[in-house]
Amino acid sequence: MAIQPRRSLLYMPGSNPRALDKARSLPADGLILDLEDAVAPDAKALAREQIVAALAEGGYGHRELLVRINALATPWGLDDVAAIAAAGTPPHAVLIPKVSTAADVQEAIGAFEAAGCPESVDFWIMIETPLCILNIGEVTAAHPRLKGIVMGTSDLSKDTRVRHTADRLGFMAALNLSVYAARAHGLEVIDGVHLDLEDDAGLQAACEQGRDLGFDGKSLIHPRQIAAANAAFAPDETELAQARAIIECFEQAQAEGKGVVVLNGRLVENLHVEEAKRLLELGEAIAAIS
Repeated sequence: MAIQPRRSLLYMPGSNPRALDKARSLPADGLILDLEDAVAPDAKALAREQIVAALAEGGYGHRELLVRINALATPWGLDDVAAIAAAGTPPHAVLIPKVSTAADVQEAIGAFEAAGCPESVDFWIMIETPLCILNIGEVTAAHPRLKGIVMGTSDLSKDTRVRHTADRLGFMAALNLSVYAARAHGLEVIDGVHLDLEDDAGLQAACEQGRDLGFDGKSLIHPRQIAAANAAFAPDETELAQARAIIECFEQAQAEGKGVVVLNGRLVENLHVEEAKRLLELGEAIAAIS
């Protein structure tokens, strides 16, 4: 399967029609059309209608479209399931919040399947409760239609009393465990939001930290954050050149029958070649949508 860039996933409130329209021209790799936290209780029904209408209208181009529903336990969850499952133009994926156990994931996906949701729709989950972190291995292996996870660090902060600090030290265990679980089960994994819209340096540092921790991209709360995420989670020209050199060096050594491959004083093994190929493929996919 061809690699899909997910450097930037931008939350867009379903209750704001201007935001839903503006999203069609934003350089985000993906959009999370939100029915949950970004929508007031008295606007849930309207947001649901507007998201279904926006999906039908289309025009979002290469952007991956996820719809975040309300949890099944809320007054709006089952109505969200019914509306999205029956949408004439479904999203690429549904994002399920507030899961803590494998059974929660299975119940939510089962509700969509019972409502006739097309098989083309994937499912993602929010990782945002302490119990979910403790059950992360089982949760991420809960269903074959599960394709990705998104960190909900704001809810984790509320439930654990971990403070948002520049180094995100208090979240590090949760972030690491989520990346490991996602990779163990072949899922995409997206970092949590950066809340301070005036802190450009902090946003850049958080994006780079998330990249270095192994995340595929970052969830965002404002269009002004897209550029930083797109830059941090894309291989730069130096990385791409190094990747090409690794592949060329390795292939040449193999052709010459050499058992040990060294490039610029560093040992090159097959695992380095695989990562180099992934970076090149990612770079090509980004160039194709840019």
